[in-house]
Amino acid sequence: MSIILSDFLVRKPEGYYCRYGDFFIDAGSPVAHNVVSHAHGDHASSGHDYVYCTNGTALFMSYRYKQNRKDSYQVKLFNGTFKIGPVEITFLAAGHILGSAQILMEYQGVRYLYTGDYKLQTDETCEPIEVQQADVLITESTFANPEVIHPDPIQEIKKLEGHASNILLGTYVLGKAQRITDLINRYCPERRVLVHSGILPYHRLYDEHGLKKMTYEPYNRREMKQGEQNKVYLVPPMTFNSYFRATKVLRAFASGWKRLQAQNDIELYISDHVDWNDILHYIKMVDPKEVWTLHGDGTILKSYFGDRLMVRDVLSA
Repeated sequence: MSIILSDFLVRKPEGYYCRYGDFFIDAGSPVAHNVVSHAHGDHASSGHDYVYCTNGTALFMSYRYKQNRKDSYQVKLFNGTFKIGPVEITFLAAGHILGSAQILMEYQGVRYLYTGDYKLQTDETCEPIEVQQADVLITESTFANPEVIHPDPIQEIKKLEGHASNILLGTYVLGKAQRITDLINRYCPERRVLVHSGILPYHRLYDEHGLKKMTYEPYNRREMKQGEQNKVYLVPPMTFNSYFRATKVLRAFASGWKRLQAQNDIELYISDHVDWNDILHYIKMVDPKEVWTLHGDGTILKSYFGDRLMVRDVLSA
């Protein structure tokens, strides 16, 4: 019988470390071997000797971290297995952003599945999540709270309709902005999407290498001030916060966090993370013997399962 190793993945200052293969996952500071789940800045960083990731993640990291050596990227296909030391690794689509991957690790007959950030909701701008059974599910727990249930994103985006005003919409530049653009294109077709310069390069990378084309325009101040009041101007969070005195626009911010909806004109609860129900559903589908939590608070999840399933945080080294 194969034994689950409680220290297979541990938390170190640099990131999550697997000593059995001598590699890190989503390291935040330079290491020799770094397996990267996706290209968001809290998971992807610069300066590593070798970066193992999908093509989509390599594209975004190459744009953001131009100082990285091109030969540091070890690009792997989804569902293609490779080894680091004796550990077999397979990337499975995570459904979070374009190129986002779950990291399935197999060692001595035990399967450890690190989700990275993931979502179950439909998103036509990225690869849909793939489910495989694992002995240990290592899951993010950003919204691991029964008080957080994400609403239908289609009904949320339709809140932008019916307003005789332009809309200033705060959004994260990679993944969320492209999903929002696609949702507006499909469900608010009368709305023109204008894109901030900080978001525009990622839209173009999605257009060149992604799953579908989006309809949008670079931001133009004259267009925003003239003509029909049917425009949605997508801006990064810092820009959104700096425009707190903006007039003649309605304000909205696309996020699952309630605190980011305060004082806005339109609440827009669109998240690229799993909520409480999604986490429970995913645990059922993966059918693990143990659940290890990170990126959030797993206390409520542990209490929910009690003696029925081992739930704990990833151990610190």
